[in-house]
Amino acid sequence: MPVINRIAGFADEMKAWRRHLHAHPELGFDCHETAAYVVERLKEFGVDEIHEGIAKTGVVAIINGRGAGPTIGLRADMDALPIVEATGAKHASKIPGKMHACGHDGHTAMLLGAAKYLAETRNFSGRVALIFQPAEELGGGAGVMVREGALDRFDVAQVYAVHNAPGMPLGTFMTGPGPVLASDDTFHIRIKGQGGHAANPQETRDPIMAAVAIAQALQTIVSRNHYAREEIVLSVTQIHAGSADNVIPETAYINGTVRSFLPEVREMAERRMKEIVKGQALAFGVKAKLDYDHGYPPTVNDPEKSLFAAEAARAVVPADQVVHEENREMGAEDFAYMLEARPGAYMVIGQGEGDGLHQPGYDFNDEIAPLGASYFVRLVESAQPQG
Repeated sequence: MPVINRIAGFADEMKAWRRHLHAHPELGFDCHETAAYVVERLKEFGVDEIHEGIAKTGVVAIINGRGAGPTIGLRADMDALPIVEATGAKHASKIPGKMHACGHDGHTAMLLGAAKYLAETRNFSGRVALIFQPAEELGGGAGVMVREGALDRFDVAQVYAVHNAPGMPLGTFMTGPGPVLASDDTFHIRIKGQGGHAANPQETRDPIMAAVAIAQALQTIVSRNHYAREEIVLSVTQIHAGSADNVIPETAYINGTVRSFLPEVREMAERRMKEIVKGQALAFGVKAKLDYDHGYPPTVNDPEKSLFAAEAARAVVPADQVVHEENREMGAEDFAYMLEARPGAYMVIGQGEGDGLHQPGYDFNDEIAPLGASYFVRLVESAQPQG
């Protein structure tokens, strides 16, 4: 069964919604205009309930099916990124320094397309909760929506989300059982030594040498402290120190990220970082402080629900375009919080060649919007068939 004909019929509408959103990006929790646009469309579709102001600008809409049954949740993220757009498209961002460089405009359009169809047909039992979420990029909006009761309040039994994938063949769907995306932790190391003239290093306690030694030693966590089959990435992404060629500075700063899938690996990395920072500070005669910030948890699909999601995708595209296998990536996604609270699955949809996510030349491919909307619909109609 291909893309639903009715959804294909309003593909141009979905493109118009998406391009309007693309031209008016908003960041974090401040998705006021985006949420208002979503609500306006939902009212046009005739959904049964609209609940606003969850996680500041999040929206949950309810569509009732024909007969009693559980509630299935479908989630789309709405926020953009602080990037200057370089696509040159007619629908390019009108807001300087902000752009939809991750395709959340497309995700929102896909869920709106599913909402339009589901509100018209209601060929399912129970209810659908359409979850439009702010602050996926910055702030963990999914976690805030969970804490504010978005899943409990509407009695959501299972939850699903999709994400576009540049570079993956157009119309290909991919998911898998268990962890699919990593946790995302951030570390900050602040070093204080004693500065002085570069001609007299013996009179200083050089924070630069300490910073270099710490950065090198941190890499041994990956190479020597963990089992090689339990994936982890530790990347030092910033080192700042000094401002002149003849001055040894007093302070240095190191920043980076740690990505992993297992709680015990995450715990080991933090413990070893504390030990390394303390030991190297002692060795170089400086003071050093590690601040380790726990970010998004791993995104873990329920194995049964991931298989179900793959079958729903096979109702939209040929079976050989749907991949269901263990395929972990080191990126992170705050949908993880919803999957911690409810069983469900995270699905990726290939959008063909083009600039990658979070790049100034990226743009969502409108050709996949009917695929994503049809996939959402098949999830609902398969999970909760009309009795």
